[in-house]
Amino acid sequence: MSGMHRDRVKRHNRFRLCVQLLAAAILNGYAAGFAGGHIFTGKTKAVCVPVLNCYACPGALGACPIGAMQTVAAGNGRSFSFYVLGVLMLCGTLFGRLLCGFLCPFGLVQDLLARIPLKKLTVPRKADRMLRYVKYAVLIIMVLLLPAAVQNALGTGEPWFCKYLCPTGTLEGGIPMVLLNPALRKLAGVLFTWKFMILLAILILSVKIPRVFCRYLCPLGAFYALFNRFACFQMQVSSAKCIGCGKCTAACPMQLDVPQEVCSGECIRCGKCKAVCPTGAVASDFSVLRDHTEHTS
Repeated sequence: MSGMHRDRVKRHNRFRLCVQLLAAAILNGYAAGFAGGHIFTGKTKAVCVPVLNCYACPGALGACPIGAMQTVAAGNGRSFSFYVLGVLMLCGTLFGRLLCGFLCPFGLVQDLLARIPLKKLTVPRKADRMLRYVKYAVLIIMVLLLPAAVQNALGTGEPWFCKYLCPTGTLEGGIPMVLLNPALRKLAGVLFTWKFMILLAILILSVKIPRVFCRYLCPLGAFYALFNRFACFQMQVSSAKCIGCGKCTAACPMQLDVPQEVCSGECIRCGKCKAVCPTGAVASDFSVLRDHTEHTS
C-alpha cells in the first residue's frame, strides 16, 4: 500500500470516527442526567432517533425506535405507530444501513473494540449466512409478535427485546443508572445479571468478530436491511475497474464478499472498502438512478 493510499485510509477512519463520536454526544447530550442519575423527560424525548439508543440512558435526548415499536405492538399507544413506522421508513429509504455505519452509538462501541490488535475470527460462510437471519427473527418475534401476543390483565404487553436482550440498553441505561442510584443497586437482580452477561458476551465477541451484534442480532439493522438495495444512498463496485485484489473484502467488518454483496442488506455503508480500494472501483453516492451495468451483485 502506497503512502498516499495509507493516508487516504487514515483520513477516512478519522472522519468516520469523528462523525460517530459526534453522533453519540448529540444523541446523549443531556449531561445533567449523568450528573444526577435521572432520565431526561423533555419534549424531544417524544421524538424517535434513527438508531438504537436507549431511552433509559441518563443522557438520551430522544426515544429509541425499537422501544417505540414494542410500545405500539404491546398496545400502549397505537396512534404512535404511523409516526414510528414513517420515521424508520423515511430513514431506510434515504440512507439504508448507512445509519448503522456512521451514527449508531453501539456500533461505535463495537468498532472501538475491533481496534484491539487481536487476530479476527472469520465465521464459516455457511454459518455466517444462517446467523444473519437471526436478527430478522428478533425483529419479528421479540419486537413485534411477543409484545402483541403476550399481554397482562390490563391488556398491555412487555418490551421483550428491551427487557430481555438489548445490550445497548444495558450499556447505556442499566449500568449507568445502577451506578448512579444506590437504591437501584439493591434492586438489581437476576434480570440485570442476565442482561449484563449478554452485554459482556457481545463485547468480548466484538473484539474477535467486528460488528457481531449488527451482523446477527440487531432488529433495527434488520429493518434497515430491507431498504438497502433501493435506498437513495448506494455503494457501487465497477467491474471495469475492479482487479480482484480482495482488499475490499478483507476490510469489510460485516464479512461480505464486497464485489458480490455490496448491494446486499448486510452492508452498513461504512466506506472501508472504498477507502482501501487501490483502483477506485468502489464508489458511493445518493443517486437513485444507478447504472446497473456498473454493479456486480
